[in-house]
Amino acid sequence: MSDDKPPSSQPLQKSLLDRIGHFLTGEPQDQADLLEILQEAHDKHLLDAESLSMIQGILKFSEMRVRDIMIPRVQMHVIPKDAELDTIVPLILELGHSRFPVIEEDRSKVIGILLAKDLLLYALENKQQTVADLMRPVSVVPESKRLNVLLTEFRTKRNHMAIVVDEYGMTAGLVTIEDVLEEIVGEIVDEHDAQEEQYIQKQSDSKFTLKALTPIDEFNDYFSADLQDDEHETIGGFVVHQLGHMPKKGERLEYGSFRFEVLHADDRRVYLLKLKLIKD
Repeated sequence: MSDDKPPSSQPLQKSLLDRIGHFLTGEPQDQADLLEILQEAHDKHLLDAESLSMIQGILKFSEMRVRDIMIPRVQMHVIPKDAELDTIVPLILELGHSRFPVIEEDRSKVIGILLAKDLLLYALENKQQTVADLMRPVSVVPESKRLNVLLTEFRTKRNHMAIVVDEYGMTAGLVTIEDVLEEIVGEIVDEHDAQEEQYIQKQSDSKFTLKALTPIDEFNDYFSADLQDDEHETIGGFVVHQLGHMPKKGERLEYGSFRFEVLHADDRRVYLLKLKLIKD
């Protein structure tokens, strides 16, 4: 008989040594291992839910591509290049965006970007101009570009919006620096977003829909409640804190006379909640 070990014993021995080495060093060996350590830190209250969510977003960030977050072409708010400025001002005021793609013929061909602030010059000079007279050059990126690379380009070129093109060079959608940053820090709400939709929507006398970003103080004022959370300022953070983990869609929390149900969430953040008023 040969004294050589069976071929299958070598990988087993290596795996065992790796596990022993990992145990002795206590260092993460891959991203999954690192996420497990971070989750354990959160479970031990060494890391709050929002910080954990942000770190998870950063770890996934470099793996994501533009196509994963872009606004599809059919959902873009666009302006024709031949439109006269006085005809588009009401639309710009209604939508509240700071930048608009300028198209030629249809949405598949974006030829420039119109900045809302450039309309101030038009208002002062009171000239008969078209969109083409004020539009700026457009930045174009392929839908396969990684988000970390795109963020670097946004910073170095000082761009806030880019048009996304497919493999044939046709417009596939658009992406903004805000879209990119939201993959790390979560939803960013500006003053216009707050005007578009209220935090609390009443469905009936006992049923409501809540944005997870609803400030706890606003919730307390609306429902004459006294919810308190020293670690979080939003109702979404309050629910996550009470549950002790990042909930999934459908999970519920009963707290006093309130029953919260998660309507929309991912593995990093809660976005929308349903609230039902119940008897104590």
